[in-house]
Amino acid sequence: MTSHPKRLIVGLTGASGAIYGVRLLRLLQETEIETHLVMSRSAKITLTQETDIDVAEVSALASVVHPVDNIGASIASGSFKTMGMVIAPCSMRSLAEIATGVTSSLVTRAADVVLKERRRLVLMVREAPLHLGHLRAMTAATEMGAIVYPPVPAFYARPASLEQMVDHTLGRVLDLFEIENTAVSRWGGLNSIKNGE
Repeated sequence: MTSHPKRLIVGLTGASGAIYGVRLLRLLQETEIETHLVMSRSAKITLTQETDIDVAEVSALASVVHPVDNIGASIASGSFKTMGMVIAPCSMRSLAEIATGVTSSLVTRAADVVLKERRRLVLMVREAPLHLGHLRAMTAATEMGAIVYPPVPAFYARPASLEQMVDHTLGRVLDLFEIENTAVSRWGGLNSIKNGE
């Protein structure tokens, strides 16, 4: 029996927050995990509006890049073993497609495959305020096994920069896959005293 490499699918969609997907790929470069990137057309537009990084630079951060319209890609099949998928950021359109199982691109098809194979799917959903349709889609996705993880900063770590806020959030996402990382400022408890100190 042959062992399979550790693989994680990273999807970027058109919601605001392209930096989350880019930084996630950079953090994963510090590991032995094979990354499979798929970007929606809207993600590419958002990337150029929000960052100084172009699509080629982002693509270079991944082990494998899949065109969004390639429905025959490896990540479109459950027989291709992965740890799961993170969509960072996840647009409400992508969330709705995942929640209904009516997929129109490789991003949402790959997410659908992850769910049907009972692998971990983390959706970094970005929108505010939320209407009832958004909330119902989040509920449906959660009931199907996805983890809805809006990128909400944790201020107990006292971040001194936007980068630290992004890293802490992504470190917690990596925790969901049991991927060791140093991006998280771990909470040690309030006024706790260890025995012997």
